[in-house]
Amino acid sequence: MKYFFKMAVGALLIGLASCSAPKKVPYVVEAETIPQEVLSEVSTITDPILGPGDLLNIDVTASNMVSVAPFNKGMYVSENGQIERISNNNNNSSGSSTNANTAYYLVSPNGTIDFPSIGIIDVTGKTKTQLAQYITDQIYPKYIKERPKVEVRLMNFRVVVTGAVGSPGIYQSPNERMNFFEALAMAGDLSIRGERTNIMLIRTNADGTREVHRLDINDKNFLLSPYFTLQQNDIIYVVPNSAMRHGSWQINPVVTAILTYVGGLSSVVGLVISIITLSKQ
Repeated sequence: MKYFFKMAVGALLIGLASCSAPKKVPYVVEAETIPQEVLSEVSTITDPILGPGDLLNIDVTASNMVSVAPFNKGMYVSENGQIERISNNNNNSSGSSTNANTAYYLVSPNGTIDFPSIGIIDVTGKTKTQLAQYITDQIYPKYIKERPKVEVRLMNFRVVVTGAVGSPGIYQSPNERMNFFEALAMAGDLSIRGERTNIMLIRTNADGTREVHRLDINDKNFLLSPYFTLQQNDIIYVVPNSAMRHGSWQINPVVTAILTYVGGLSSVVGLVISIITLSKQ
């Protein structure tokens, strides 16, 4: 009777667990209850803040392109007045051709770039818009008579998604922005054993400092979070839930060896006893 009672209690506990677990699986539960005016106040468009390691494409254009050619990396005006681009095709020892792109600026560990004519520019903490405005003010009207158009693009906007997801990896955005669910979709979504209420976001600021935040994407208010829209180089770590952690529990190798030895010894002893018993019959 006690055995059947224990079995019934165990089945009841499993049943309760299976009923409550699905409540933690969906994302942003009851998001439709958030007032529209509240959602409207949350900006979904952000201008990336630049810092060390960013790869920038900076285009300076004007109606007279000859006048702004010196301000475009890899571009120059030839003797006959034609705009030319610097070719950097080098043949290596194996005979294959490598093309080093000279049009981009890699922000140094000090947070600077070396811009033609202007010189060293500290871009740390600036947005793309602010950097474009700074370059414009440095060029016009000091060097040219026409106000140029300066466009700055971030070429390596990427985030890292790891942990309990379908395809952990580094994912890049072609349009310089990415939200949290876009990153999860790229990574094959969360595993059913990934925590929805305790996801870790590691963010590196422009000055090199780091922030760590715990996110609950089961909560509808996550849509209003400042971390819903990602920044370049964000790291998302999906923590495995307790079931996954318990499933990965392993016995110490030393204990495993001892148990194996004892099991083998027990088999030998059992065999000896059987032989002695048979011999007495």
